[in-house]
Amino acid sequence: MGKIGFIGLGVMGKPMSKNLLKAGYQLVVYDLYQPAVQELVSMGAEAAGSPGEVAEQCDKIITMLPNSPHVRQALLGENGVIERAKPGTIIIDTSSIAPMAAREIAAKLAEKQIGMLDAPVSGGQAGAEKATLSIMVGGDKNVFEECEPILKAVGSAVVWVGAIGAGNVVKLANQAIVAINIAGIAEAMTLAVKAGVDPEVVFQAIRGGSAASRMLEAKAPLMLGQKFDPGFRLNLHIKDLGNVLETGHDVGAPLPLSATIMEMMQNLKADQWGDCDNSVLVKYYEKLAGAKVTGHCDK
Repeated sequence: MGKIGFIGLGVMGKPMSKNLLKAGYQLVVYDLYQPAVQELVSMGAEAAGSPGEVAEQCDKIITMLPNSPHVRQALLGENGVIERAKPGTIIIDTSSIAPMAAREIAAKLAEKQIGMLDAPVSGGQAGAEKATLSIMVGGDKNVFEECEPILKAVGSAVVWVGAIGAGNVVKLANQAIVAINIAGIAEAMTLAVKAGVDPEVVFQAIRGGSAASRMLEAKAPLMLGQKFDPGFRLNLHIKDLGNVLETGHDVGAPLPLSATIMEMMQNLKADQWGDCDNSVLVKYYEKLAGAKVTGHCDK
């Protein structure tokens, strides 16, 4: 079993790396934040000084980085993977980036006979820690099948969805649906408060009916408890919706709901809620309505 490279040891990348080590893989890791690197080294990983140095030692490299420019820099920039990777190397980019960027990066890598999968994940920090992420993978199907065991060490649902870029299209669709769902929940709970009905009662009454959803179960209790510690930070959802809207513009897809919710999120960011869980969308409605959504929900 050869060494696997891992570039990006943030909120998602660090627990994913730990799960790969637990699964028995040898890792070579790189991140600008040295305490994260040293934490992985203490668990048995090797440290590298640059993405290019990772590529010298590994023929499969996972990236988990904030956005398209960071992935482009790590893979194609100075001291990047492309400078030192051997032909036949495979990049598995688990970052959430614009699909068009994934296709452009993959085309540049292909010129050097380097393969790439775009494999964004869903499940947040908790899913990364528990190795229960959902992973949507775009790229050559044979390359996917070769890398599937690695991905199954960090995720419980690993699905090939099509050619390169398709993984990020699926992730953006997921993020648009999640944002619209959360906004709908916040809107409904605010309606209940303004109409004089306990929002906790509303939640309990509708959770078994046609309005039931995973987001209702996950986010309504946070709104009712006014508990906005991050599971998935609002700032990260803003980043994803930025890619949703960019992609919609590129392909000519109308996205009026996503655009509206983006403006709501930007308003909350300006009010210093950006590092809170995305369920904090309820605060946008509370501000407009002059009311507070509260309850005592134990699920």
